[in-house]
Amino acid sequence: MSYKKLLVLTIALLMFPQIAQTLYSPALADIGQAFAVGPQAAAHMLSVYFLAFAFGVVAWGRMCDRIGRRPSMLAGLGVYAGASLLALNVRTFDALLMAQALAAFGAAVGSVVTQTVLRDRFKGAELAHVFSLMGIALAASPAIGLFTGASLVEGFGYRGVVACLLLLSAALWLWCLRVLPETRPQQVTTPALFETLWRMLGDRDIWHSTLLVALFNIALFSYYSLGPFVFQRLGLSAQWFGYSGVILALGSGLGAWLNQRLLRRGVSGPQLIQLAAMLVWVGASGVWLMQESLGFVLPMLLVVLAFGMAIPNILGSALASYGDRLGTAGALFGLLYYLLIGGGLMLVAWAQALGETLMVCGGLAMLLAHTRSRLVIDRCAN
Repeated sequence: MSYKKLLVLTIALLMFPQIAQTLYSPALADIGQAFAVGPQAAAHMLSVYFLAFAFGVVAWGRMCDRIGRRPSMLAGLGVYAGASLLALNVRTFDALLMAQALAAFGAAVGSVVTQTVLRDRFKGAELAHVFSLMGIALAASPAIGLFTGASLVEGFGYRGVVACLLLLSAALWLWCLRVLPETRPQQVTTPALFETLWRMLGDRDIWHSTLLVALFNIALFSYYSLGPFVFQRLGLSAQWFGYSGVILALGSGLGAWLNQRLLRRGVSGPQLIQLAAMLVWVGASGVWLMQESLGFVLPMLLVVLAFGMAIPNILGSALASYGDRLGTAGALFGLLYYLLIGGGLMLVAWAQALGETLMVCGGLAMLLAHTRSRLVIDRCAN
């Protein structure tokens, strides 16, 4: 399979989980009305998604080492399609949450197996460049998800969103069936799960990467979780929330583009992560000051710009020491940060405080990024 064709397919697969998450966001208010639940309960849809996603990452990561990348991808997309079909026919909010959890478990294949395929094919600086390109593509995901989701909710309610995701997962399944290659090395080891887990739990670099990925994602997805209700409080429709996704995607795309430019100019990954953490805190301060007006979307641009800068650098270097067990290590790495994201979003749903959440995420990210940078400097000096 050619480089360009593989890149297009992997971009689509990596975008799928994020599109699936953000498509649901404009539907949260409609779900609340359809099932007679409040904003806190409806906002738990995203936290349930991430928690189930975390366990899916482990399952598919292990599976892709055991049976291969291609069959694992097909199985995961099939699970997602089945869960979406189930969600179209539920009658209670608890049943919808269960369908959402099953869908998230299947969607995890688009993250962990796609990253494993990329790590199979590319190494070192080439891998960092590919992840940077992925960052630019992922920047479009919120715009696609929010705008499409808002339009579907306006016309068909939350069921329109579920039907769209069913069709999307079926289309990706057919695409993978036709062209996805098997990239698993012939002499691949399948290390013991707990052996790898203990090694990673004792790895300070892994913990820094895990916490940073979680904080940047909580900052981003707190907007998708609480934003619909902020717009509702301001007297604006779901369509306006969808339009905000287009604006924020420009910020994320600019962040990914800026990341590429600065990397080419010799700025290091740790320095870019530090800069991104500072931008989150500055943007968070603006959101906190302006959250009683529509103007809060403007400082939110800095938060998504920071996300586009930071995530490719964190993911691109996180598993450099685990080349002999990429599937398993990637699965456990994903488990750790998705559990943190899910737990963090549960707190966000409970607190219903967007500005304060962003400020906490920005402050902790600055502290971690500074500590990580110092560790890199000390290691180089020794």
